Amino acid sequence: MEFIWILFAFVCGLLVKLINLPPLIGFLIAGFALNAYGIQPSDSLNTIADLGITLMLFTIGLKLHVKDLLKREIWAGTLSNMLLWSVLFIAMCLFGFALSLPYFTSLDWQTSALVGFALSFSSTVCIIKLLEESGELKTRHGQISLAILVMQDIVAVIFLVVATGTIPSIGALALFGLIFARPLFGIVLNKAGHGEMLPLAGIFLALAGYELFYLFNVKGDLGALIFGILLSSHPKASELTKSLMGFKDLFLIAFFLSIGFTALPTLDMLVSAFLVSFALILKFALFFGLFILLRLRGRTAFLTALALSNYSEFGLIVAQLSVDSGWLDKEFLVILALAVSISFVVTSLLYRRAHDIYHTYQRIIRSFEKAEPLAVDTFIQPAQADVLVVGLGRVGCGSFHSLNRIMPNSAVGMDADRLRIDRLKAEGHNVFFGDGEDADLWEKFDVSHYKLVLLALPSIEDCSNITIQLRKAGFKGKVAAIARYQDEREPLMASGIDNVFNFYTEAGNGFAEESMQLLAKNNPSLDASPQ
Repeated sequence: MEFIWILFAFVCGLLVKLINLPPLIGFLIAGFALNAYGIQPSDSLNTIADLGITLMLFTIGLKLHVKDLLKREIWAGTLSNMLLWSVLFIAMCLFGFALSLPYFTSLDWQTSALVGFALSFSSTVCIIKLLEESGELKTRHGQISLAILVMQDIVAVIFLVVATGTIPSIGALALFGLIFARPLFGIVLNKAGHGEMLPLAGIFLALAGYELFYLFNVKGDLGALIFGILLSSHPKASELTKSLMGFKDLFLIAFFLSIGFTALPTLDMLVSAFLVSFALILKFALFFGLFILLRLRGRTAFLTALALSNYSEFGLIVAQLSVDSGWLDKEFLVILALAVSISFVVTSLLYRRAHDIYHTYQRIIRSFEKAEPLAVDTFIQPAQADVLVVGLGRVGCGSFHSLNRIMPNSAVGMDADRLRIDRLKAEGHNVFFGDGEDADLWEKFDVSHYKLVLLALPSIEDCSNITIQLRKAGFKGKVAAIARYQDEREPLMASGIDNVFNFYTEAGNGFAEESMQLLAKNNPSLDASPQ
């Protein structure tokens, strides 16, 4: 049985990828196709799906910082959106009732409020997947989206406690003592090393958090999230995240498949689902308007609102509880399952073109901005230098340090990870915060005195887009980029990049040349320098 759903997932995912769409759309299609063929999901599929969500929340915690949740744009944006969206959805359902639309006639205002609350949540699984694939998880809008998803998870826990009547045991107060166990978690990671024990340690800690919280009648997934947060400041947090990525992505395929097994729709259900999905326009407008009122920049508000404009798998949990309690007809559960699936598809398609859409409507979007942005969004022109390094991960940071070691103060670094920038600034380095794909940034950035820009980014699409922005900003110097694979070289060169450094090939050449110098020291007749 496992082979059947793996086969369908692979074939549908591959076919969708061949037409340049996100594979998760194929996984959703595979789930509905399996259901249509009468294949029932096995317990192992649901177990793997649950494990994928647990690991995903654990990795979210590894990248999250609690102080972000205390920012006004996070808690005020989350709670205000939930309230206003629920009110608007009640009005929409009552309008559907007045028009005698199928299935809406069974909804009163209380049930409409419950369904509206369920749909006010955004999909953690879908959004994190999209942000990871686009390399934007640590950007300004990525971090805001992440923090809002966590706030929504906190509200979800409170709702489940009230709705199910499952009150956390008195022993749950002891969970606050976990902060004192953080050094112990750090020791576990250090002892795990860098091999196969590291991802196993991550899976162990994620499941340990789940089981511990579940033991005290608290949502287990919240435990995995908290354990991740406790480890977020550990030096190996980033390495642990990367080691778990393959496991998490594989397990989440089961989650997308499981949505299709919810139920088979009728034509009326499909029409109702599309009507509910059409309300995503309102959800986007609400998020965007609230973010603008909270003084976010237009670009940040637009990208964050677009990422959050979908429905959450949590809505299906609320709907199932409502059906079990007799508050909601079971047919509406199918409608919500379809609406959630449609919202995943819509978000996946639109977000891939998010930056292009913003560039097209940039003037209109920026016209909504407040005169005074938040202090954190204020751009400061960095000190002059000859070289700009965009992306300060392992490769970029190594290049940045090497350039400044060979020619002091010759390079300035830029990265979209604010915490990384703060750490490097504290060490006295000439770096600044900035998102390379931010067209607004390049409009304010004086690039005339730079002779070379190094793009140390993992995404070739990002490198190509930044090169275009640089040229539009009047940059006349040279652009160099890194590539992980040989087939990425030609697209990068075609986008106007002057030189592409193949990471693995050139690293091997450099390693060989430096190693040959060891022989030259012992045997002067050997010439280790390149001819």
